[in-house]
Amino acid sequence: MTDELVEREVASEQAFVDRVYRQLEQAGRAAQELAREGHSRGRLGHEGGLVERDAMVFQAAKRIAQLDAAHEGLVFGRLDLNERLDGEPRYIGRIGLRDDDRDSLLIDWRAPAAAVFYQATAAEPQDVIRRRVLRSTGRKVLGVEDELLDAEGLAEAEANGRELPIVGEGALMAQLSRARDRSMHSIVATIQAEQDKAIRAPSRGVVAISGGPGTGKTVVALHRAAYLLYTERQRYERGGVLVVGPSGVFMRYIERVLPSLGETAVALRSLGEVVDDVRATRHDEPAVADIKGSERMAEVMRRAARQQAPGSPREYRVFWRDDRLVLDRGKLGQVRRQLMSHGLRNKQLPRVSQALLDALWRQVRGERGREQGRERFNEEILSRQDFLDFALAWWPPLDAPTVLTWLRDPDFLARVADGVLSSEEQRLLLKSWAGLDATRPISGQISIEDVPLLDELRYALGDLPQRADDDRDDPMSLIAGAVDIQELLTASDREYAPSGRAWTPPTSSIEDDGYAHVLVDEAQDLTPMQWRMVGRRGRTASWTIVGDPAQSSWPAPAEAAAARAAALEGKQLHEFHLSTNYRNSAEIYGYAAAYAQRVGLDADLPDAVRRTGAEPTVVRLGPGEELEAATRAAVLEMASAVSGTVGVVVPVARRSEVNAWLASWPELADDARGARAAVDSAVAPSGEDRVVVLTGLDTKGLEFDGIVVVRPQDIEAESATGRATLYVVLTRATQLLTTIS
Repeated sequence: MTDELVEREVASEQAFVDRVYRQLEQAGRAAQELAREGHSRGRLGHEGGLVERDAMVFQAAKRIAQLDAAHEGLVFGRLDLNERLDGEPRYIGRIGLRDDDRDSLLIDWRAPAAAVFYQATAAEPQDVIRRRVLRSTGRKVLGVEDELLDAEGLAEAEANGRELPIVGEGALMAQLSRARDRSMHSIVATIQAEQDKAIRAPSRGVVAISGGPGTGKTVVALHRAAYLLYTERQRYERGGVLVVGPSGVFMRYIERVLPSLGETAVALRSLGEVVDDVRATRHDEPAVADIKGSERMAEVMRRAARQQAPGSPREYRVFWRDDRLVLDRGKLGQVRRQLMSHGLRNKQLPRVSQALLDALWRQVRGERGREQGRERFNEEILSRQDFLDFALAWWPPLDAPTVLTWLRDPDFLARVADGVLSSEEQRLLLKSWAGLDATRPISGQISIEDVPLLDELRYALGDLPQRADDDRDDPMSLIAGAVDIQELLTASDREYAPSGRAWTPPTSSIEDDGYAHVLVDEAQDLTPMQWRMVGRRGRTASWTIVGDPAQSSWPAPAEAAAARAAALEGKQLHEFHLSTNYRNSAEIYGYAAAYAQRVGLDADLPDAVRRTGAEPTVVRLGPGEELEAATRAAVLEMASAVSGTVGVVVPVARRSEVNAWLASWPELADDARGARAAVDSAVAPSGEDRVVVLTGLDTKGLEFDGIVVVRPQDIEAESATGRATLYVVLTRATQLLTTIS
C-alpha cells in the first residue's frame, strides 16, 4: 500500500464529504427559513395562526439543533456492496440526508439500511465486500480504515472494472489506541456486532446490558437511547428519556455523546440530581450511606411524613353561645387519624377545616347554639382569625425538605425509627443531619444518599391540591364548606411554619415524574432507596440497564436486587452480555483480573483485544521514603509518556492533600504536553485539566490514558465493598497503570 494510494482514497472521500456539507448547509438554510415563516404566521392575529406558528417553529428548531449537532464527524462509514446489487456505495452518517432529487445521500446510522454496517462479518458478509470507516476532524477527512469482508466478491468486482483497494489497519484498533480526553466519544463508527444487537433490541420492556470492565456497556446504552429516539421519535420525545449515572463527573464525561449522534432531547441526571430542583454532589461516609440506602428508610420516611409538625398547637378553645368548645390532644388525635385514613397528608388540606368544624360542632349542647344551626356555626367560626391560625399551624402544608430537617431532633428520630433502626444507626444519622438548616436551600446541605429520602418524603406527603382557573374567585373551591387555601396560607403572616420561613409551593409535581424511557448506568451501585426513586420515574417506561455485579459498591446485593425487581415488575426482560474488553490493554486487565481472583470477587473477566507491551508498575515504599515524592515521580513520568488524560486515584481522606501536592509542582504546570494541576475538588474537575485527582467512587464509568493509584490498600479498606471499588480503579487505564503502596 503506497502513500499515493492512501492520498488518492482520502481525496476521493473528501470530495464526497464536501458534497454532504454543502447539502447540509442548504438544509440548514431551509430550516432557518421555516422558522422565520413560522414567526411571521404568528402575526396573523388569530388562534389558528399562533398554533401553526408554534408547530412550525418547534419543528424547525429541532431540525436546526439536529443539524448543528451533526457537524462532529458527520460522515463516518461507507459500504461497498456485491455486484448483484446496484454497485453504488452507501455512506453512513450521524444523521440522514437527502440530495435535491430527494435521493438518499447519507443514511442515518440508526436506520434499518445501516444495520448491515455493524452486523456484517467475514463469516457472514451480508453482500458487503468492503466496509470503510472515515476518520475525520470536523469537515476534514484525515484517513480511512478498511475491512475486507468478501474476498470472492472483491475479485468479481475487480473483474468487472471496479477498483476497491483495502487501506489501513482496521478502524477498531485505531479507535482503541487514540488518546483519551475529558469526554466520552461516540463509537458509532466502530460498533461491533454484539454491541449492535443490544442497541437495536426491542423497544418495549427492559434491556439489561452486562459485561466486565471496558466492554463498552455505557456507550452502547447511550447509542441505544439515540436509536430509540430515531425509531419511535414521537413516543420518546413526548414522554422524555432520562439517563441516570453515578456522579456529576460521569455525567459531564458522557454529555457529548448523544448530541454528537444528533439527539438533544434527553435529560442527563446524576443520582444526586434525579429529583427536580435538588442537587447533591457529596457522598456520606460508608457506614452512614449503608443506613440511608437501606429499604428500611422507606418506613422511617413514611412515619415521619405522618407525624404532627414540631411546635404545632396541641389545643384549641372557643366559646360559642352557651358552650365552651375544646379540641384537646385526644380529640385532635381522632381528627388526625380520620384525615390520614383518606390518603396522603397534603391531599387532605381541603378537608382540614371541615374536620375541625365537625369535631367542634359535636360539642355544641346549648339550646341557643343548636337553634342557630350548623351553617351559622360554620360562618362564625370561619370568620375568627384565631381559628384560621390554629388550622394552619396544626395542619400546615409541608414539603419534603422541611420534614427532613425534623429528623435532626433525637426525640423525633427515635419516635419514627423505633423498631426499625438501632440506637447506633440513629446516632450516625443524627451526626450526618446535625447541620441541616430549614432556612437555607436544601441542595447545598444534603448528600447524594439523602436525595432518595427526600423523594420518599415527597411521595409520602403528596402534592398540594391545585385550584382550577375557573374557581379562583370561589372561596370554597379548595376546602369544601370551609375556606380558600390561599386565605389560610396568608393567615397570621405564616407564623405557624415550624421552620420560621414562609412556605412556597413546589415547582414540580410528583405526577410529572414519569418518563417514556429510563437508562440507568452503573446499575449495580444503586441502593434499594435509589431504585425506589428511579423506579418512580419509569413506571410506564421502557428501560435500559447497564451494570457489572463485580463492580458493585453496595454491600447487600440481595436487597438491591429485590428493589430492582420491584421497580421493573411486570416488564419483559431482554438480556445482552458483552464479552470483549476494548478499553484496557491485555497487560493492565491481566493485572486487574488477577487482583479480582486473588481477593475472591466473582468477576466477569472479558477478553482484552490489544497489547501494548507496557506492564503495570508497582511501587512499594521502603522505610523513610515519602509518599509525595513517589507520587510526584510517577505522575510526571506518566504525564510525559501519554498524550491524553491521567487520573490520580486516592483514598477519600487524602483527596485534598494530594490536590495540594499537584498544585505545588511547577514541573506539572510547565509540562510540554499541557498538563495542569487539578486544584479544586475532583467532584467538579475543570475540562482543561489533563491530570485530575479522584476517589475510587469518582472513577465509576470513566477512563484515562494512565492511572496512578495512591495507597490502594487504603482504598480497599475504606468500606465493606472496598475490594470491588479498587478493582474498578485498576480497570480505568487504557495504556499505563502505576500503583504506589
